[in-house]
Amino acid sequence: MRFDAIQAFMREQRIDGWLLYDFRGSNPVLAQVLPRAEKRWTTRRAVLFIPAGGDPVLLAHGIDWNQFEDVDVARERYLSWRDLRDWLTRTLAGRNRVAMEYAPGGTLPVVSIVDAGTVELVRSLGVEVVSSANLIQAFVARWSDEAYRTHLAVSKQVAAIKDQAFGLIRERLAAGRAVNEYEAQQQILAQFTEAGFETDSAPIVAVNAHSGDPHFEVSATSPAPIQRGDWVLIDLWARQPGQHNIFSDITWVGFAGRDVPARHREVFGVVKAARDAALKRAVDGWRGKDRVQGWQLDDAARGVIVAAGFEPFIRHRTGHSLSPGPAVHGMGMNLDNLETHDTRDMLPGIGFTIEPGIYTPDFGVRLEINVFVDPSTGPLVTSCLQDDIVQL
Repeated sequence: MRFDAIQAFMREQRIDGWLLYDFRGSNPVLAQVLPRAEKRWTTRRAVLFIPAGGDPVLLAHGIDWNQFEDVDVARERYLSWRDLRDWLTRTLAGRNRVAMEYAPGGTLPVVSIVDAGTVELVRSLGVEVVSSANLIQAFVARWSDEAYRTHLAVSKQVAAIKDQAFGLIRERLAAGRAVNEYEAQQQILAQFTEAGFETDSAPIVAVNAHSGDPHFEVSATSPAPIQRGDWVLIDLWARQPGQHNIFSDITWVGFAGRDVPARHREVFGVVKAARDAALKRAVDGWRGKDRVQGWQLDDAARGVIVAAGFEPFIRHRTGHSLSPGPAVHGMGMNLDNLETHDTRDMLPGIGFTIEPGIYTPDFGVRLEINVFVDPSTGPLVTSCLQDDIVQL
């Protein structure tokens, strides 16, 4: 693995090195930096140090030595806690600022991985510990060219599968035949399997009040029927197998009838305007060479919802990272100034969702799109984009 790009980034940020500490698989970032086909089963502490200049080195306990035979960085072995401390003292000598998986004040839980005691130990060696949040973005969360191309292809298929799920509902209703949340969900999963996709959990098909629950789970035994006059939200996500690939993650809404109620149209319009406001803030910031951060994109969307009088019906942040790794919620910048104050920069090469929502007791609206920050042209929408309510 080449570390040139991340080392150049560290020098730009005046960071002398990146210290990745792990205990029994506690640090998922290390697993992404040193990937392996199979999970590493470690029982002792391991530390990878990537200097801003020079060769990285990994320190591993003798018992776990064989778990790192595949890595292409220099390895050193330790036995005792004194060996570990001596190694840190030697390795960090002369370094002023070192990044770790740490967020001041616990502001970014996804980055707050290293325990306080270990951070204290490193600080005791005369080193300033700074957050690795943007290093993770620049190295771990960045999309490869292949991942970008694959994501675009998958996004087209996921959009078609979404259309077919709405189509199933429309056809059943037109024929006077019963249809429910579970049947539509299972059709989506079957089509994922047919396409060779993987997903980390089942899609959401939520009717009426169920759509007001952002993380509603479809019941296999007592699913809600979908009938004329019902509101339907479908949230689905999938990717080509492999942790180097990126999920396509979208949410659309529809109404089973010709005359959409005024309240539903109003809420839809506000959520659409919020989505577009966040996208515009991202694009304008890029074009103006502005330093855009995750919290600002959240504010842009949420401000529209608040101004329209729907603040009591906000249930979550505006969006999450899309990045390589095991889960649909990635390790990069989130659009968040609600649950956390995300000060990570919108860096070139990363991706994220924009998915503002309004969730009333009777129904919910979420409109989710995917965005990739092209290093040349800036933020690009890579998924389908809903501009009107699907009529079923």
